[in-house]
Amino acid sequence: MTQRPAGLPSPERVIELLEDEFASAGYEIEDVVVDGRSRPPRIRVVADGDTPLDLDAVAELSRIASALLDTLETGSVPFVLEVSSPGVERPLTSEKHFRRARGRRVRLTLTDGSDLAGRIGATEDGTVDLVVRAGGAWTVRRIPLPDIREAVVQVEFSAPGAEELELAGGPPHTTEQEAGT
Repeated sequence: MTQRPAGLPSPERVIELLEDEFASAGYEIEDVVVDGRSRPPRIRVVADGDTPLDLDAVAELSRIASALLDTLETGSVPFVLEVSSPGVERPLTSEKHFRRARGRRVRLTLTDGSDLAGRIGATEDGTVDLVVRAGGAWTVRRIPLPDIREAVVQVEFSAPGAEELELAGGPPHTTEQEAGT
């Protein structure tokens, strides 16, 4: 458990304070960490949305969060505010995560113990389409989300082929700024 000095808000209080404004901007709060052991203490807010979190969005959400957090009584406890995206190699744990990762390369471990790698396509009705190589050709494999034990987005250093991207429904929503987060 992260130590929280007196005067700093709880993660729950930060979420309560920020979630409506973040939602109005098209983002939701994925996580909040209030770290009182850092010097100065830090409040980290991780946000995500259907539109990628680029530098402009981070700046806007930071302004919103800063203004709202300034309304709290924190006494004389200064803190650093950090607003960021979930990161490149974060685990996908819900249908919305898979939907937002459409077009990205992913590594899956299924509940039967098998491993798969492919590109995320459509996600709907509790299933995800995974574009995989089968016998030298690209094919789409539909996988029920409950059959996925673990899913992690993979970092790519080369562009995928046109056929693979077409089967996945197009390229991922990526920006140069996002690659640096």
